Amino acid sequence: MCGIAGLVNFKQDIVQDKDILKKMVKTLERRGPDAQGFYISPNVLLGHRRLIVVDPKGGLQPMTKTFEGKKYTLVYNGELYNTEDLRKDLIKAGFAFDSYSDTEVLLTSYICWGKDCINKLIGIFAFAVFDEGKNEVFLARDQMGVKPLFYTICDNTLVFGSEIKTILANPKVKREVDREGLTEVFGLGPAVIPGSAIFKNIKEVAPANCLLISSDNSIKKWEYWTVEAKEFKETPEEAIAHTRELLVDAITRQLVGDVPVCTFLSGGLDSSAISAIAANEFKNRGKKLTTYSIDYEDNDKYFKSSLFQPTSDEFYAEEMAKFIGSNHKKVVLNHTDLALALRDAVIARDLPGMADIDSSLLLFCKEIRKDFVVGLSGECADEIFGGYPWFTRDEMFYLDTFPWSRFVNDRKAIVNENLKSMPIEELVRTQYEKSLSKVPHLDDESKRDYRMREVSYLNLKWFMVNLLNRKDRVSMTNSLEVRVPFADIRLVDYAFNLPAEVKLYKGREKGLLRAALEGILPKEIVYRKKSPYPKTHNPIYTDIVCKMLTDILDKKSSPIHEIIDDKVVKEIVRTRGESYKSPWYGQLMTGPQLLAYLIQVNTWLEEYNINLLL
Repeated sequence: MCGIAGLVNFKQDIVQDKDILKKMVKTLERRGPDAQGFYISPNVLLGHRRLIVVDPKGGLQPMTKTFEGKKYTLVYNGELYNTEDLRKDLIKAGFAFDSYSDTEVLLTSYICWGKDCINKLIGIFAFAVFDEGKNEVFLARDQMGVKPLFYTICDNTLVFGSEIKTILANPKVKREVDREGLTEVFGLGPAVIPGSAIFKNIKEVAPANCLLISSDNSIKKWEYWTVEAKEFKETPEEAIAHTRELLVDAITRQLVGDVPVCTFLSGGLDSSAISAIAANEFKNRGKKLTTYSIDYEDNDKYFKSSLFQPTSDEFYAEEMAKFIGSNHKKVVLNHTDLALALRDAVIARDLPGMADIDSSLLLFCKEIRKDFVVGLSGECADEIFGGYPWFTRDEMFYLDTFPWSRFVNDRKAIVNENLKSMPIEELVRTQYEKSLSKVPHLDDESKRDYRMREVSYLNLKWFMVNLLNRKDRVSMTNSLEVRVPFADIRLVDYAFNLPAEVKLYKGREKGLLRAALEGILPKEIVYRKKSPYPKTHNPIYTDIVCKMLTDILDKKSSPIHEIIDDKVVKEIVRTRGESYKSPWYGQLMTGPQLLAYLIQVNTWLEEYNINLLL
């Protein structure tokens, strides 16, 4: 796993910007600590940082290959899981290989099939190819948005990179956020509009999108993939078998690598499925799987059951580890470290994120990286198989807005009078309706199946992308590659067309997935009620974030004063978050998590020296 950067301008010589490229690439050292490389030409500058996972010698980048007298150069961040399938097809087509890396397979795929190669890729990727024969650069991002890619246009030059900080390392790019960006932070945050990066004039290549800059410097952007509505013809029994087959194949493919591989294991259905299937594959290879779980100091004393978090994870994680015979390690986080890492999480994401849900994952990945380079995690199962309460509770399922942001109106109470006019509700409504207009449907769908497609689509394009952004940034800031088998494009395509009664088989959240895992997992795990990513319940953490936010509010130079209503926020601090009753986002961002989010907003404004255009 790696980081990429580049500058493209076909109208003028930009070789003099090679030092700017080096500054941009330096921001990617954590994504790629093992090697770096550059490609310099008059109109195209490419840079790469590498985390070695497969083929240490044969996967060096930028990679250039010549075919029929034409040169093609690639920089690539990602992992292909159908590498060997593609290689066989390419060999049949007459191509030869100098390495066993997926990098060379991707570049050769482009040479063979051109831009259509993206429709053949199974994996996670963000890449740029310079086609010297056509004098054009092609950029693409994977269908689910597992790997990031950002860009801007500066002095007629396309500037792109794996992270926002990579773009900002170019001194010609301004660090500005206008009212539109701020409305997004307070209306949709920590999610972002697909294609947006909050910063003025910086954009992302949205998931499943491509970008082409041609020899005349024109830029064309398009979506190359989306889910399609197809008639479902299988019986429930056939669907159970089909789901099991797709999942086992996705997990097995993602165990490839020349470096140590582990799995995250919470004791929930999704991570348990990955760990059990991986452990079995490891046994077949004569190896023993290592699994990791996360917890917080004294969390058992303060845990409180709720609709979203009915049970704690520790007991189930240990039971699963015994069941699969893994070498299990528990990472227990200190609350002071958790609070201090809020800053590190902002730097990792380049934006305010999911508060301690981000910082805890960052610290967790930091511990795992001491012994492993690759980990497999259970994200995306809830979005594609219907794991959240908003799939099963009618009052949330049929709610006419994003179900994870049900209390947008309450957010306005936090901003100051100057910003009360920000069109927060209007922005959310516009984005919600725009998304619904893109949902594919079949004729004569039942009301429930019609809405199931809508809720599933919203989850894929919004909620899941935010979680994947979080996972990529906080893991890669620790030089840890985290793979997400449930984001396999074949699983996503299949699950989107499951009727509600099949997806929620026997009336349970993730009912079909549960049935598919019978015989692979113990029944108490298969039918355990969903519990989300664990958060701390210890009041010590609340004490710490209250003190941190109070110090920020007491400091007159704190940039957050330009945004918030000090009186309202001080009352939230005084009540230790209790006076703000509504979850800020999703399931877990309440109480101390809201306080931590505001800390992250101030950290973001301060650390990035942002000029607010209000």
